[in-house]
Amino acid sequence: MKSFALLHFRLARPRFHLAAAALIALLQRMPVVRVVALADELVSASPLGSVLKSAAAVAASLGAVHSLAGATVLVASQSSPVSTKVGTSSTQVAFTVTNTINIASWKIGGTLPPGMTISATEDPSKVLSGPGMLDATGGGVDDGYGGLIGGISSTTPLLKGTPTTAGNYTFTLQAYEFGGLGGLASNSFNFTVNVSAADVTPVTVAPSFTTQPQGVTVNTGAAITLAAAASGTPTPTFQWNKNGTPINGATSATLTIASAQAADAGTYTVTATNGVGSPVTSNSAVVTVSAPVATGVAPVFAQSPLAQNVVPGATVALNVTATGTPAPTLQWRKDGVAISGATKSSLILSGVTAANAGSYTVVATNGVGNAVTSSAAALTVASNANFGHLTNLAIFATLTAGTPDFTVATVIGGGSGGTKPLLIRAVGPALGQLGVGGFVVDPKADLFAGSTLTASNDNWGDGGASATLSAAFASVGAFSYAAATSKDAAIFLPAAAPGSYSVKVSGVGGATGLVLAELYDAQPSGTFSAASHRFLDVSVLKQIDSTESLTVGFNLAGATSRTVLIRAVGPALAALGVGGTMPDPQLDLFSGSTVLASNDNWGGDPQINATFQSVGAFGFSQSTSKDAVIIATLPPGNYTAVVKGVNGSSGLTLVEVYDVP
Repeated sequence: MKSFALLHFRLARPRFHLAAAALIALLQRMPVVRVVALADELVSASPLGSVLKSAAAVAASLGAVHSLAGATVLVASQSSPVSTKVGTSSTQVAFTVTNTINIASWKIGGTLPPGMTISATEDPSKVLSGPGMLDATGGGVDDGYGGLIGGISSTTPLLKGTPTTAGNYTFTLQAYEFGGLGGLASNSFNFTVNVSAADVTPVTVAPSFTTQPQGVTVNTGAAITLAAAASGTPTPTFQWNKNGTPINGATSATLTIASAQAADAGTYTVTATNGVGSPVTSNSAVVTVSAPVATGVAPVFAQSPLAQNVVPGATVALNVTATGTPAPTLQWRKDGVAISGATKSSLILSGVTAANAGSYTVVATNGVGNAVTSSAAALTVASNANFGHLTNLAIFATLTAGTPDFTVATVIGGGSGGTKPLLIRAVGPALGQLGVGGFVVDPKADLFAGSTLTASNDNWGDGGASATLSAAFASVGAFSYAAATSKDAAIFLPAAAPGSYSVKVSGVGGATGLVLAELYDAQPSGTFSAASHRFLDVSVLKQIDSTESLTVGFNLAGATSRTVLIRAVGPALAALGVGGTMPDPQLDLFSGSTVLASNDNWGGDPQINATFQSVGAFGFSQSTSKDAVIIATLPPGNYTAVVKGVNGSSGLTLVEVYDVP
């Protein structure tokens, strides 16, 4: 071991006073013997003999300490590194310094194993768990060199405690004599403690809640989050409870209910467990679920279903229009009993029998106010040979330089044989006598049977045909032309065979303006029977500009109601390879000025798709297409379908009216 040496010397708190030469000798750490010799010389030479004698005495005592300290050795009672052994009591490892005198304190540095301290044998209550001085107060005063000095005279400090963390820990011990400023210190001795995992006794702490769950009040459908936090070693696990009963799977610190319902109301707690002590249960959190206050507009029926009288085997379509905010849900009822799956604005019944007869209503609900029930519509089923059927199609449109013509078409069939009289008109100048201005001054009609041109007409009175045509006009109830010399066009086929017919309407010499194109079933109404051929469908293909609409009129004759399928087709034409089609048509059905039904996007209703197939109409490739469709059962009378582009869109549009059997 090295001998003790002077640790420090401060002018602020001097223990003794020496002349300059003696002070220099001390600062240069000269051997104490040399300091004593200097002191003797100073005593002989200085007139201040008493002071220097005192200094010499102090120096002599220092020399004595030095000479004794030459044999001072810090000896560990166990060899380093020290391996702690954890047992039923705290570990104690002693470090002993022998052959020393006046040890006043110990200085500790480095890192002690967590859970262990250094204490003195004389006063075990005075401990240090980290760098510092072990002294009478458990603390000490600053020694000016980063340590503390104090006053415990112990030759055997103890490393005590139970380690909590495995690892290698190195610390230092340094013995001090006298204590306070100017004390002497031993060299610093290093010790290593190796704590193995087997020696560690983990720290355990029972669970304790640091965050309590808070009660909430929410509306039905709102999300709920209850949160808690708990400390403890090991980390606690959680179990949420409702009204004292554990909730299956609710084992995190947070409980979430995505859409609260009335059944979720109750008192919630959470229990924290970590195997230390008893499980701990949080404060109660009361959850209240209230019905939301309804806001919006209560449902109102803009159109109730219409009473219908149909023949057995017919298709019946009942329609309603209900408004409200939010949009109401619908439920159809027959004789007050809900019809399963009938929740659309249309109810379609195929092949009706007497069993379908009854009173039909619709209940509309949107959570605002009370549910609303429509007016009742009576459905009767009775045989009648002169059942409802299509008898004419009228197209009121505009010819322009960009769209100089359009095509009207029909399919005749459905009966058991024979022919049908057919009347075609292209009206221009005759519109003037009705007060309509801007008409085409000279319209022309070309009639095709399939792809074969069958007849053409420019001026209806040419060739003396005016008398025959006038009689045909009167038979179908069409208004007459003012004069045989007018430039309106007309064609009459007294015996049109079943098949497809189309009429191209144009202006002679590129004439433009308003024109009315008409197709008539000229068979007298009283002669119609189930064996008669009829119009199976009537249609028009026309460019619709952004500033105009296309008006299609049709008539239902007979003694009973008839179901019609009306389509405004744009996107579905594009799917068939037709260019320049209307991207988004809108369809409105009128009786006089009353709106009976409206549709923008058909919505892919399976009932509607089945109707397409029943009448032989081509299907739409996408249920999300923006084509418009209306299916309605209508009593005999005149009706109008108006087609326009949504948001001013334009394009080629096919408008169809089908007789639905």
